[in-house]
Amino acid sequence: MNLQHDRSAWLHGPPSVCQAQPVHPRQCRRLVLLGAPGVGKGTQAAFLSATFGSCHLSTGDVFRTARQCGRENSSPALKDALTRMNRGELVTDETVLEIIRERTTCLACRGGFVLDGFPRTVPQADVLDAHLGYEGMVLDAIISYELPLPELVIRIGGRRTCPVCKAVYHVDSRPPRTPGACDTCGSKLIVREDDQPDAVLVRQEAYQRNTAPLLEYYAKRKLLVHVDAQGTPEEVFARTITALGDKR
Repeated sequence: MNLQHDRSAWLHGPPSVCQAQPVHPRQCRRLVLLGAPGVGKGTQAAFLSATFGSCHLSTGDVFRTARQCGRENSSPALKDALTRMNRGELVTDETVLEIIRERTTCLACRGGFVLDGFPRTVPQADVLDAHLGYEGMVLDAIISYELPLPELVIRIGGRRTCPVCKAVYHVDSRPPRTPGACDTCGSKLIVREDDQPDAVLVRQEAYQRNTAPLLEYYAKRKLLVHVDAQGTPEEVFARTITALGDKR
């Protein structure tokens, strides 16, 4: 897409208008990324967005943006999500779905999308299917990134994120050119709150309990593709493109 990084409508909700336009309409893709926290979905989503011109729609980015903007600038659904997250609780299906409903124009984008962080449960998947069906759209593929737990822990411990442009680095496998600074905008890199040790265990348990059943859900619909997430981001992306090619 042109203005590919303009995700204001997704990050901030109805008051904002996205100016992005499809670059490759014939290559339009509507993809959902699954995988345990730390597997590298955000990095792969960025690669996929750049390749197909689709918008990267990350619910995690929505929550982090809301935290930065403050509760006074958030919708009731986002305020509820922030309250639960601050208490260390999971955001309920009802709240997540309300946040998505505030942004349904993004899901209807004719340039396609790469969904990262939604759906996370079967009920959320049902709602997504219903919405896309109403718009006359279908999902092209569900990509499940898979990595052994010990390597997931290593990845999360070394991950660094830019709080401004959301670029993701790793101190060992994908370090920035200048230590501690984003290559794109120069901002100081941070360790996300949900990458802290206590939060990691909660997120892994939540994924296994709530998101793993989606694998069976989408496998029955013959949409699921499995991708080995070991290796460099470029190697994983090459496997992703091969897996998507097999779906055609």
